[in-house]
Amino acid sequence: MTWIKRIGFFLLTNILIMTTISIVTTLLGSMGFSIRAYGLDLTRLIVFCLMWGMAGSFISLLLSKMMAKWTMGVKVIDPKQASAPEMDVYRRVQSLAQRAHLPMPEVGIYESPEVNAFATGPSKSSALVAVSTGLLNRMNAQELEGVLAHELSHVANGDMVTLTLIQGVVNSFAMFISRIIAYVAANAVKEEMAHIVRIVVTIALDIVFSILGSMAVAYFSRQREFRADAGGAKLAGRESMISALESLRQMVEMPEDPRGEAIASFKISSKKGGFLSLFATHPALEERILALKQMR
Repeated sequence: MTWIKRIGFFLLTNILIMTTISIVTTLLGSMGFSIRAYGLDLTRLIVFCLMWGMAGSFISLLLSKMMAKWTMGVKVIDPKQASAPEMDVYRRVQSLAQRAHLPMPEVGIYESPEVNAFATGPSKSSALVAVSTGLLNRMNAQELEGVLAHELSHVANGDMVTLTLIQGVVNSFAMFISRIIAYVAANAVKEEMAHIVRIVVTIALDIVFSILGSMAVAYFSRQREFRADAGGAKLAGRESMISALESLRQMVEMPEDPRGEAIASFKISSKKGGFLSLFATHPALEERILALKQMR
């Protein structure tokens, strides 16, 4: 199961939700409404798949902030009771949010030796920006400014919503193809076995196609990192953004959070290579630094 964890928290959450939806709808026989005497009613099947595929993706989005707080153990900063280091992070986010014309997001800190930060949430007005204690302990003020500007750029670009829409399309396509194949497989066996074959094949292919579809979502995620880097450079200055990424590159051998691979979609860097790079949610740091240096 280790390689499945590598596709990132959002993608894994979505697959689990889609698996649940697949099992429930299949066991309830909901596919039957699209089967007619002459074969499959493709129009009804498309509507069904779009409805449930998009639903699974938006459920993942709505749960994203809550799940991030719970999984990472994020302590949201209360400016009335914050310590000096916490207030420093809070005020930096506040200043950057004003520059980006964004509503003030929740700001949090979580315990982890890993140098990391992330932004999540269902909308620009309901976002969370969190940083690890490892990042606060190892980065200077300029580097921290670059990281926070990068995360706020994700919020400003609406990346979570766009990611959700792409994931919804992938979900719908996966459900549609799996049900067509399941229908063909059920027709190829004896009538008394057809129902169980359709159920097993549908659930299995929903999972397989969701995982394969994650490659498309991961590709978009990698592209959004370049856009967030560019946005961070505009907010905090290109040198601050480059300095932050250079610092990250020097720290890639630092101890990782024990939750590591299961939270890949929250990471500001990626170490994957080979086939697994197709599931990587972040590009190589060298590529990101080069893109910033070449940016006008």
